[in-house]
Amino acid sequence: MKHFEISIDGACSGNPGPAGIGYVIREHGKVIKDFSLPIGEATNNVAEYTALIYALQEALKLKANSVSVQSDSELLCRQVNGIYQVKHPVITVLFNQVSHLISGFSSFKITHVPREKNKEADALSKKAIKNRPRCLPR
Repeated sequence: MKHFEISIDGACSGNPGPAGIGYVIREHGKVIKDFSLPIGEATNNVAEYTALIYALQEALKLKANSVSVQSDSELLCRQVNGIYQVKHPVITVLFNQVSHLISGFSSFKITHVPREKNKEADALSKKAIKNRPRCLPR
């Protein structure tokens, strides 16, 4: 059985504002993939969900059977764990996509961690905002 530990984060500059995502995938404590991507204008919650979607897609591509995810977004973790309801229509679409991806694993766990325990994914999401493409002046 292939098990990955995944740290995710989404960030935005303003809310909504320029947003980015980041994740780190580990197997047996060793980093096997890290990723950073600007995602355009988004809210913080959309960025968090997008980071989770990208990370789960990558874990499935890498043939993981089991994943443990860490996020510093309490809202995301509580919604995915069924503690909070999802009410916003945009988040509902993202939540449904996450639920579909989760069904591809034999075991899935998501845990809320304090921001200071999520530094690598946080740095990747902020790097994505800084490295976003700029519009050229006309």
